[in-house]
Amino acid sequence: MDIEMVERAYRRYARGYDRYFGAVLEPGRRALVERMRCGAGERILEVGVGTGLSLPLHPPETEVVGIDISLEMLERAQCRVAREKLTQVAGLARMDGARMAFADDSFDKVVAMYVVSVAPDPVRLIDEMRRVCRPGGELFIVNHFLHEFPPVAFLERAAAPLSRHVGFHPNICLHSLIADTRLDVIERTRVNAFGLWTLLRARREPAAASPPAG
Repeated sequence: MDIEMVERAYRRYARGYDRYFGAVLEPGRRALVERMRCGAGERILEVGVGTGLSLPLHPPETEVVGIDISLEMLERAQCRVAREKLTQVAGLARMDGARMAFADDSFDKVVAMYVVSVAPDPVRLIDEMRRVCRPGGELFIVNHFLHEFPPVAFLERAAAPLSRHVGFHPNICLHSLIADTRLDVIERTRVNAFGLWTLLRARREPAAASPPAG
């Protein structure tokens, strides 16, 4: 699966995305934003903001930037911002989450809701999220991962070849992803119906202390 396949898939999904994925995935969105505990003036980046379903959940005293690779999804997010007068949204931009144009350490918290399984290279995506997060900041992810129950995991692996058509990977192993990205996970919670999705809260390592002079 490459970025063009993802764009094509979400071009198809854009019109009906809120109807199909709005209510069913809303508990995970709300749980993630609650765990962020954002303070006034904090800068938040939403990677893969989609149609902006989560944007109204952010406190009005924060500053939220959203990016997405799908122009069709972003257009709907922009309409939502205008319709609901979401003053906390500082900007929306078309951008690949694995190749972001932001400078290092630009945000206090970086969020990816239902995005990791869409990314052609999930490890690179998370590395970029870490790069643009300030030292001591936090990364938040909610996503479906390979089920721990072997029969279900077998079916998810069997469905993996269909990823190029449906636009997401059904068989990402959480343990391997954490190992490959060196995520410092400080909280892990199951969310949504039957706990089939996982919410991760991870810490970006603080900046190294400068050695004493002399």
